[in-house]
Amino acid sequence: MSKEFTFAIKSICFDEDYRPSENTRITTNFANLARGESRQENLRNTFRMIDNRFNALAHWDNPTGDRYNVQLEIISVEMNVDGESAGGALPLIEILKTTIIDRHTNERIPGIVGNNFSSYVRDYDFSVVLLERNKNQPVFSTPEDFGDLHGKLFKSFVNSETYKAHFNKPPVICLSVSSSKTYQRTENQHPVLGVEYVQDEYSLTDEYFRKMGLKVRYFMPPNSAAPLAFYFSGDLLGDYTNLELISTISTMDTFQKIYRPEIYNANSAAGKSYQPSLKHQDYSLTRIVYDREERSRLAVEQGRFVEEHFIKPYQGVLAQWSANFSH
Repeated sequence: MSKEFTFAIKSICFDEDYRPSENTRITTNFANLARGESRQENLRNTFRMIDNRFNALAHWDNPTGDRYNVQLEIISVEMNVDGESAGGALPLIEILKTTIIDRHTNERIPGIVGNNFSSYVRDYDFSVVLLERNKNQPVFSTPEDFGDLHGKLFKSFVNSETYKAHFNKPPVICLSVSSSKTYQRTENQHPVLGVEYVQDEYSLTDEYFRKMGLKVRYFMPPNSAAPLAFYFSGDLLGDYTNLELISTISTMDTFQKIYRPEIYNANSAAGKSYQPSLKHQDYSLTRIVYDREERSRLAVEQGRFVEEHFIKPYQGVLAQWSANFSH
């Protein structure tokens, strides 16, 4: 019997009053910033950094550097199988949506959806499947079908009526570049995205996102320390306005400075040939407390959780659905 997969979207404002719910396994990066003694100061400083970065990039008609404010929403995507919520309302995917507030005109301008990307199945693939496969193995390898199911689930969501009802453009996801690859600066330069970098070989993450139907380009925006990896499906430079692109850069450049200061808050910018390293010592810390060890531990926990509540119980259904998937 063919099963029908549908999606439901939940949205919560990500602002200085945001508190991660205790009874949901809401994505760790945001929850990490929003806990403990420094929670409100952490969040306030994060949003101030985002706004400052946005206004520095959107400097035209903005003489005092405070014209724009960026608002963020956490979008949680739940999957239902024939009307039943898979894994007890498991938020399969979480992304961020930006909205730009223009204080001069009082307009609310839709930004980009995507930005940050968290996925329970991705946690399962990277923190369970890959770890188990490569345990005590002399050479690292990936299964042939690595990322296939996740890619199909993502494409199914982006092509769904639910996605189209909420968002009018395809997502753009913006991540750190890979510390295992070397990037070369090109002559191509965009006024907002900055200088383009290329590399000879795609990383494991790049290949994983390719299975999600996303291409990648690497740009180092003005006054950034390192290139960012932009994953998209259409034309990154043609499909989005400068303000939309700035909303993604300002948000994700800020998060990467917090998450990976060795790369994105380095005291010297990437050169013509650049290999990122988390062992780099010449960097500055933000005033924001972020527990990177907890993030790694929770990726494994979430991977196990999705294995138990989604992958195993729905194994047959997922295999049949995946075999018949045709996007």
